[in-house]
Amino acid sequence: MNRLPFDAQMARLRDRLAGPLPGTAAQFEMAPAYRRDASVADVRDKPCREAGVLALLFPLGVTPGVLLTVRRDDLNQHAGQVSFPGGRREPGETLQQTALREAEEEVGLRAAGIDVLGALTPLYIPPSNFCVYPFVAAVPAFPALYPRDGEVARIVTAALTALRAPETRRRETWTLQGTRVEVPFFAVEGLKVWGATAMMLAELLALTD
Repeated sequence: MNRLPFDAQMARLRDRLAGPLPGTAAQFEMAPAYRRDASVADVRDKPCREAGVLALLFPLGVTPGVLLTVRRDDLNQHAGQVSFPGGRREPGETLQQTALREAEEEVGLRAAGIDVLGALTPLYIPPSNFCVYPFVAAVPAFPALYPRDGEVARIVTAALTALRAPETRRRETWTLQGTRVEVPFFAVEGLKVWGATAMMLAELLALTD
């Protein structure tokens, strides 16, 4: 895919997003063992809170890059974690509108000029009781962005080719809720991208290989 111009890559990705998605088979490649249960990951029939997130792609040399945010270290929940821009759905808006609104509120991304290509497989997150709906969008050039709200500490970009590299995909044993768990993650600029964000990234990478 990387030999094609960015516009052609995005057109191909749009077509793939419109067809059958890799789904949990791809997401589970970057999920801890305790998260690899399709019935749990499925958002259907879950009495959950809904959130929309945005995977924004842009030209980064000869490969697409993806936008990520780092949450502040002093937050009560998910402190220091890496995520896509996004947040909780507000009354009266679609989940795509949620993802775009949150991206503007968090990093100043204006909806004008953004091409929404489609959606990835939604994912249920038991600890927070959120059903997360990820949308994929593209811009022809990386815009001027900066942390705007009280949650985002900084903005990070990652090349999709780098995320596919074996040395970027790592595993460590962590203690989560008192249990020792092997956790897969993407190593990006000294950060560890894990959990739901890593799972959604894995599906995006499966669609852009």
